[in-house]
Amino acid sequence: MNFIRNLIHKADRSLIYVILLSCTGIGVFLYMNKWSYLNLSTDGWVMVYTMLGAALILDYFTFQIPPKGNQQSMDSSVYLACIFMFGGAFSLSVLLPVSLILLIKERKLTWWKHVVNFSIYTLMIAGASFVFEWTGGQPGEINGYNLLPYFAALAAYFIINTMTLGLFFHFSTKDALQQMKRAFVTESLLVYLCTLILALVLTILVVHNGVLGLILYLSLSILLSHAFKQLFVMYQSIEEKANTDQRTKLFNHSYFETMLENELSEARRLGTPLSLGLIDIDDFKKYNDRFGHLQGDSLLAFFGEFLIQRTENTAVTAFRYGGEEFTLLMPGMELDEAYMFMNRLRKQLNDTPFEGVEVFPHGCLSFSAGVAPYQVDMYNKSQLVDQADKALYYAKKQGKNNVHRHGINEGMEHEIDLVQDVRDIEQQLNLFRYKDIDTFKHSKRVYKYALDMSEILELDNAEKRLFVLGALIHDIGKLEIPWSILNKKDTLTCEEWETIKGHVTWGKKMVMTNERFNDLIPYIELHHERYDGQGYPYGLKGKEIPRLCRMLTVIDSFDAMTTERPYQKTKNLLEAINELRRCSGSQFDPELTEIFIHYIEKRNMQQPLF
Repeated sequence: MNFIRNLIHKADRSLIYVILLSCTGIGVFLYMNKWSYLNLSTDGWVMVYTMLGAALILDYFTFQIPPKGNQQSMDSSVYLACIFMFGGAFSLSVLLPVSLILLIKERKLTWWKHVVNFSIYTLMIAGASFVFEWTGGQPGEINGYNLLPYFAALAAYFIINTMTLGLFFHFSTKDALQQMKRAFVTESLLVYLCTLILALVLTILVVHNGVLGLILYLSLSILLSHAFKQLFVMYQSIEEKANTDQRTKLFNHSYFETMLENELSEARRLGTPLSLGLIDIDDFKKYNDRFGHLQGDSLLAFFGEFLIQRTENTAVTAFRYGGEEFTLLMPGMELDEAYMFMNRLRKQLNDTPFEGVEVFPHGCLSFSAGVAPYQVDMYNKSQLVDQADKALYYAKKQGKNNVHRHGINEGMEHEIDLVQDVRDIEQQLNLFRYKDIDTFKHSKRVYKYALDMSEILELDNAEKRLFVLGALIHDIGKLEIPWSILNKKDTLTCEEWETIKGHVTWGKKMVMTNERFNDLIPYIELHHERYDGQGYPYGLKGKEIPRLCRMLTVIDSFDAMTTERPYQKTKNLLEAINELRRCSGSQFDPELTEIFIHYIEKRNMQQPLF
């Protein structure tokens, strides 16, 4: 509320300033000009038209100067030359018709902005004229023995321009002094010095050569404007090459460092959110080894174009961080919004065809990503990068093709660390990476659910160990199922289905080879038993099935229903919950089903279920 109130307050003050500035400018014009149009001779009118045409031509040939690209023109040299030759009143006589013509010509610019521009020019001309006369300047020929009035007039012209625009920034935005310094002082000083020289040249040429002198002056000014334009185009081209990764056409690492610093400063100054995403293309080395570096470069270029297209017309900026790693700067995005954007991006990539994707474990292009939010206590940009990198690490440890938010699920992060301690099981599960990556990821997710449910069910240490390790290893028997059956897309035959069902028996035999894990056998053997007795392998019913095995059945089925696979539609959370309730009492234990549903709803209460 305070931030909004401050913005409204700023808007009110800027409006008052614009009104006061406009009234002051119009008042100064009326006081100085004194309807001098009524007293102009024929030669005077010719000179007004001549200078008016020169000002309009130079206003048309505007140019930009690096590095910020501020718009500049040489028309101010005409007004200064008019002061030097005929005085301030005559210069204002040229300004008024120029402003009226621009009002008609540039209709896209709102009328009050034209009034403000006219008022600022009036004050600049009036101030320069006063200082010129105050320091001893006399309208007419250039006095080469006393150049002080000319430099003083330019200084007044420059200072009034800087102050009037600087005050506008002060009343409408923050950091007015810094913006004024960057936009007017540092970058425009050279242009104003050129303006003074051109004004002196114009005065000399017109006084001694008339119209011919004016034509020569306009030619010189137009050529200078063109040269400045070409300089800016060349600067932009060099800057683009310096900041762009040529292979992916994304911004490069060095530009990312600069942009990150700028965005952090903006977030810190304005109190706005900022998120950083760190992306790693999954199994890129495997693709490189199979097809060669040239094809790998094509994949990088393809991914770069993919990011450019998906971030177009958004506030998100994509960068190549290095190798197969990329970063996304997401200003204005809270962590959850950034997570949804990254996850949507990941799914879109999964569904995007590319040559040779069959070598990837997921059968499609995929990436792992970590997302981290800016926090007010961050004093160094490396902190944000480190947090995103840590989140990326956890995303990879979940089986890749995944997005992880830093600090959101600390229990899951602890679970991943725990998995590292059970190396024997992990090494066996790693065999799934080449055979069935989905089973590997499924085991990881079920393991995570089991960790959470062990807390909800208030299991003791021994029960917790059996439950979470049993969840982790429950599908180990699928290693014995032929790849052609395990990854078959069509409907299974009866014989193939019996082979699938045999994984519980094969899993039991595999675990029996290591006495350390004999107590995990019930979770491997009984997780497909049903509460109504219609399951396998023994057809156990109700409480004949161990309680935690019944819990594992609920978890296993829920994850299978919500598992996302490329090119396939899956159940959302709401649909999966409805399916659990529909099968409660037949396939699942009713009491444990409701406990698990309550856990899912509570965990996702901040997110939509559909």
